[in-house]
Amino acid sequence: MTSCKPTSERERKPEWLKIKLNTNEEYTGLKKLMRENNLHTVCEEARCPNIHECWGTRRTATFMILGAVCTRACRFCAVKTGLPTELDLAEPERVADSVVIMNLKHAVVTAVARDDLKDGGSQVFAETVRAIRRKNPFTTVEVLPSDMGGVEENLRTLMDAKPDILNHNIETVRRLTPRVRARATYDRSLEFLRRAKEMQPEIPTKSSLMLGLGETWEEIIEVMDDLRANNVDIMTIGQYLQPTKKHLKVQKYYTPHEFGKLRKIAMEKGFSHCEAGPLVRSSYHADEQVNAAAKQRQAAGEEELALQK
Repeated sequence: MTSCKPTSERERKPEWLKIKLNTNEEYTGLKKLMRENNLHTVCEEARCPNIHECWGTRRTATFMILGAVCTRACRFCAVKTGLPTELDLAEPERVADSVVIMNLKHAVVTAVARDDLKDGGSQVFAETVRAIRRKNPFTTVEVLPSDMGGVEENLRTLMDAKPDILNHNIETVRRLTPRVRARATYDRSLEFLRRAKEMQPEIPTKSSLMLGLGETWEEIIEVMDDLRANNVDIMTIGQYLQPTKKHLKVQKYYTPHEFGKLRKIAMEKGFSHCEAGPLVRSSYHADEQVNAAAKQRQAAGEEELALQK
């Protein structure tokens, strides 16, 4: 297997990882809105490097429902870990109201893992999708859940709400999964994505991979093949950044050129859309991804219609 030279622990981040801050009125206004409505965003909790671009320029955000405390302790993630005490059944309506106020064309809804709940939080997820649709029917909705314990009924509850995209992150390569992710398994994530597509074949599925944890180039390609084998439509690939000293260290910083090569390979393998870059995260330019998926579905439908004639 081809391995890349690991980065030194004290090596500075390369130039391409420098972030341009944009604390304009759009950014501060959106932050104020989130606090007034007692809403959490993964943008803040996971310390996303794109928060200033999304909030300050694109005016988009990823809502994090089911509280701010996760029942899992993945070694890459900055979200708080512990035993959640809250389950706010009014949260779906507040999220939907905020989507209306922000006039979003595309809303992403994610959540902490709630292994303490029998349904994994699927009911609140589904109610949030329905509330957004009811109050703003022209907004497309993407959901990004945990594996919900691998319980098929939990996934079915969510898929019955018919989100526009089902996103579940594979996160890392098979070999590194036990060290990187807590409780989740590589094969269960693939099964989750496969079942989602079987339940609602017309809904695009999506997954994300972060690089820099010690994976090889061949293992990255293997993930692409595994995702495609389970009919995943969209892929995002980004650079892992160590959130605190307690988290896993970065083993390698990939260059923009390497990300470009990976995007090309992904598209050649049949993904309808692939975002790949050092600062790309799962919800990065999500509005563009749903549009690309819609265009591909339309093209496939037209081709099928032409064949029938």
